Amino acid sequence: MMKRQPGRSMTGAACLAAVLILAGCAARTTAPSGEAAAARVSEKAAAPVAGGVVLEYKMPAGRVLRYQDESEVREVADVMGMTNESRAVTTAQLSFQANGRKDGNHLLGVTIEDWSTSIASSQGDMSLDMGPVKGKSFDMVLSPFGSEVDVSGAEAITYESVTGQRNVASAFNIFFSDLPGQPVKIGDTWPSSFVIEEKGGPMSMRVDAQGVNTLDGFEIVDGMECARISAAYTGTISGTGTQQGADLAISGTLKGTDIWHFAVKEGIYVGSAGDMINDITIAVSGAQTMTLPVTQTRKTAVKLIGR
Repeated sequence: MMKRQPGRSMTGAACLAAVLILAGCAARTTAPSGEAAAARVSEKAAAPVAGGVVLEYKMPAGRVLRYQDESEVREVADVMGMTNESRAVTTAQLSFQANGRKDGNHLLGVTIEDWSTSIASSQGDMSLDMGPVKGKSFDMVLSPFGSEVDVSGAEAITYESVTGQRNVASAFNIFFSDLPGQPVKIGDTWPSSFVIEEKGGPMSMRVDAQGVNTLDGFEIVDGMECARISAAYTGTISGTGTQQGADLAISGTLKGTDIWHFAVKEGIYVGSAGDMINDITIAVSGAQTMTLPVTQTRKTAVKLIGR
């Protein structure tokens, strides 16, 4: 629930809306940052076979994987020559239970064990009421190579954000990292792409991104032989909306990097660590006309905490 109501100025609401809408996005350019990641990597793995390795999600019935997912977004906005800064932190604990296969895909039962989002800014601090999503479950379909075939069940799980009602589907549309679908050797690359469409009250956003994954090598992480993959992403951000009678047009670009690990034998996504920069322009029209440049820096982390 709200701890303290932030300022109600139209410009402040527009900047805060950008933080909240994008806080649930950004394809899993995620993982523990430097020190945390290093602590989990105990040694180099043995060299792979000459013909390459096949990376594939393996979800035998009854397997339960639990993850901790964290993100921090710092935003700096220039509002008529004044600098507004804010920080949004989201933490979630999620579980995925394998319920067999259908048409070659994995059937998963997803439970949101915990979820919190807090925002600190010069206009005040607040925490979203995430009670309506905690403990909720839905069914998901995942392909062996990481495509989220169906997460429509998540659309029924909703909460109230600053910009209106939102659902949690976008958090799961790109949770699992994409695999190449063919044997790969160190140095091989494969593409990834994703689209996120987010709506909350009078605001709508779209993120289009493309990335290239590279198999860097193999390491032992939490006792499992893992492929270490680096990824680089670029993309565009667009959106429209209204705030206090003013029309908003949002445009921008994103650029990010990611390091993620995948357990080869077990077929498990182990986690990732990423950084991303969003350069955004918010054009405001109505009683007041102005252009607000906004820069967001994002750090994300996904960590396997139970299997």
